Amino acid sequence: MVVTPDDFFNAARLDQPRNAMNTKVGSIVTNINVTEFPGLNTLGISYARIDYAPMGVNPPHIHPRATELLTVLEGTLYLGFVTSNPNKLFSKVVKKGDVFVFPKAMIHFQMNLDHDKPAAALSSLSSQNPGVITIANAVFGSMPPISDDVLAKAFQVEKKLIDWLQSQFWENNHY
Repeated sequence: MVVTPDDFFNAARLDQPRNAMNTKVGSIVTNINVTEFPGLNTLGISYARIDYAPMGVNPPHIHPRATELLTVLEGTLYLGFVTSNPNKLFSKVVKKGDVFVFPKAMIHFQMNLDHDKPAAALSSLSSQNPGVITIANAVFGSMPPISDDVLAKAFQVEKKLIDWLQSQFWENNHY
């Protein structure tokens, strides 16, 4: 009874590029999910725009509740996903107009291959609330931190490297 036409509209301005130059990873993800757009409630879909600076990366991450269909709007991207054990990489270089699918809950990434020009993509997701877990942020930037003993053993490196990685500022590129 309290729903209005505005619940089914979002002035997302997804046609306007975002400046990803000043981000640590060189990308900005603009999410359109049920949090920003109540009309998506119960529909099982969401959307995102990803803007990449030259050589920018949307770092390895997963969507625990969604498959993602990515369409390249501008530029050339190197992208891929890793399957569960035995951890096989499926990767491809894609260009404007190409479409690539990332299966649900698979670790995946994208990188703009151009050294001089930005790139952009649109992403359709099969959940109104797909979630995102950026791997490096989760492993090295969790609060409280995962024990450096655990991480040093898991990554088979010295604790000093783990301590350094945990001391970095792990930026969120999803907005």
